[in-house]
Amino acid sequence: MVELELIKAAQSGDRDALITLLREIEHHVYRTAFYILNNEQDAADAAQEALIRIYTKIQSYEEKAQFKTWVQRIVTNICIDKFRKAKPTVSIEEHNLVFRNERDVEQEVMTGYLAQDIRAAIEQLPEHHRAVVVLRYLQDFSYNEIADSLDLPLNTVKSYLFRARQQLQTLLHDYQKGGVRG
Repeated sequence: MVELELIKAAQSGDRDALITLLREIEHHVYRTAFYILNNEQDAADAAQEALIRIYTKIQSYEEKAQFKTWVQRIVTNICIDKFRKAKPTVSIEEHNLVFRNERDVEQEVMTGYLAQDIRAAIEQLPEHHRAVVVLRYLQDFSYNEIADSLDLPLNTVKSYLFRARQQLQTLLHDYQKGGVRG
């Protein structure tokens, strides 16, 4: 079924259509939650809460906005609420690097460091900047979709992204010079 047909069927009470729809979006919901909250358990909790909210509120979805925008608004709001309720904790996880061959070792290590630096820099952004960065660069939302998802004016989204890019550039430059992370 096409997404719109699934949505209409779910709104008409077709439980199977609703379950299918939720299964199609669960990965994207979790991914957004993880990049905003930066913690697997918190992201899983937020994703579950978002899916339950979508399940119970599917009747309120109107075709004024794209379905993915409506879903992302729910996920983002839940994550922001969780973020406000508790100060985020930094989890230190052991990272396992898998090397394809000996010549790629240096490149794999450098790529791993760069990814850690980018993640650490995103973590340091204020929550409103982090949300727009996640939606724009990790979820590939347009500026208009971000504005709809976060209920912000378009110019505010552009301003947040501009400031966030400046902050990220400064943070990543500091990391390259050996600055303190976190």
